Amino acid sequence: MKDRPRKLFNPHFLLLWQGQFVSQIGTQAFVIAMMYWTMEATGSATLMGVLMMLSMLPGILLAPLGGAVADRFSRKFIIIVSDLIAGVGVVAVALLFYHASEHTNLLLTGLVLIAVTNGVIQAFFRPAILAAIPDLVPTEKVTAANSMNQFSFQFSSVLGQSTGGVLYAFLGAPLLFLIDGLTFLFSGISESFIRIPQHRVERAEGLSSTLSSLHRELIEGLRYVWHWKGMRDFMLLVSLVHFFAMPFIVLMPFFVETRLGGGSDWYGYLMAGFSGGSIIGYASAAAFTPSPRYRSLVLLGFLAAGGSLFGVLGFIEVRILALLTIILAGAFLGVFSINVMTVFQVATRGELRGRVMGLVMTLTNAASPLGMVVGGILGDLSGKNIPLIYGICSAMIVAVVFLVGFRPSVREYLTFDPRRPDLASGASGQSNLETHS
Repeated sequence: MKDRPRKLFNPHFLLLWQGQFVSQIGTQAFVIAMMYWTMEATGSATLMGVLMMLSMLPGILLAPLGGAVADRFSRKFIIIVSDLIAGVGVVAVALLFYHASEHTNLLLTGLVLIAVTNGVIQAFFRPAILAAIPDLVPTEKVTAANSMNQFSFQFSSVLGQSTGGVLYAFLGAPLLFLIDGLTFLFSGISESFIRIPQHRVERAEGLSSTLSSLHRELIEGLRYVWHWKGMRDFMLLVSLVHFFAMPFIVLMPFFVETRLGGGSDWYGYLMAGFSGGSIIGYASAAAFTPSPRYRSLVLLGFLAAGGSLFGVLGFIEVRILALLTIILAGAFLGVFSINVMTVFQVATRGELRGRVMGLVMTLTNAASPLGMVVGGILGDLSGKNIPLIYGICSAMIVAVVFLVGFRPSVREYLTFDPRRPDLASGASGQSNLETHS
């Protein structure tokens, strides 16, 4: 693409980077406030799991459509409108909390509505972001750009989480919700100055033709993924890992309260610690990329190590040790996620990237909402037996890594080299796609 920037640190990528940085600070403060307000108002782990499920499910179900839309329409427009709608919605919830503070059921309804709305927005927002990044930087800098983008996400998470727990205790949920809404609005305005090079598929005229074309393009993206066995098997691996990881997230406030004897501040510190560890992992991934020959062993080893540390976490009662453990787990998983995202992106043709990334989001996260609900139910049924639940889920993650991750198809997929696409197992999949298109 002749319009591709020649430098990583170009104005358009940096505008996108800073916009996500600011909005994510507010988002993490919102999550802290939502989780702790729900725990204090209801005391139900099941309800917390359901609320988290509702925030994720629309994004999972609609991500393939969002990916097709990102390939057909302006990715810049999608990104801007998504942030603006999210900002208006969260501000509305903040106002509801200010004016109806005594009506718990009404406030819960408001949280459910904004959770579902943001889930729908993410279905279109994230494929547009992931599809746009490779066109905003030189090809050889895509891994570094992903690392920077995730650094923005996680470093802002550290700030939002570490301060969110403390601010929640002093300021309460309504003000934190208002801050989140304003950061979304700021992000949407700043993104209006970005120029995103994009090769778009030819538009059909008329609603009926457009819908028919979107359906055909969705099938085209699905066929592309289906013909790549290594990609299919690897997405199964990630989906199972996400399922067994969700109880860690849902039950984290109860872990802080029952095992560490802490409050919302220490919940924020632990979540910030995981984000901080992820930053270390992203920086490591940007500085050192394993050669394709050894990439599968390195990445699967990091995934297993990160999953194991969450099991260890459940038995810890010393706050600083828990913080160090979760930082290390975040570092291992950060290296894993950045390298995997890069493989997904560079292995896919630009005009298909939105659809493929949408499918990746759906298929790899398909089991996550169920994992959230199951985690909440197990928490209530076990009397919040955190060591038992964390230990079982950790063991299952390690088992999945060895049973699915070491399949030849997965290891071949993780060795994909964009400089030698003829050696990649996906070559046959691309050939099949071209034959059927």
